[in-house]
Amino acid sequence: MLHTNEIQHRFYFVDRAVRLAAQAASAEPGLPRELRDCLERLDKQADAAREVLPGNDELRIRKLIRDMELQADRAKRICDYIPTLSGQIKGAVTQLHRQMQELKRDMSV
Repeated sequence: MLHTNEIQHRFYFVDRAVRLAAQAASAEPGLPRELRDCLERLDKQADAAREVLPGNDELRIRKLIRDMELQADRAKRICDYIPTLSGQIKGAVTQLHRQMQELKRDMSV
């Protein structure tokens, strides 16, 4: 597993992507409830991760990353199957998904 400061550095990009997706969601009229729920869960999980990361609790960190990845995968699938969503929300969710995949890869979760 990466060192704590490396994880925190990588997580910065995930956290930023979560925030951008949340902003895009708030600007999206008629956003499906399922997608909004995914992004809200991701936002809460990112908050929890910021609290857990400094403690260096490897099991909790890995669980949070896996849980966040599941939500990111779900959000990406929703965006892929709803053609009426804006490019802004689709791009934000795609970037979020990509950042989660990179973090997972780097951590070997």
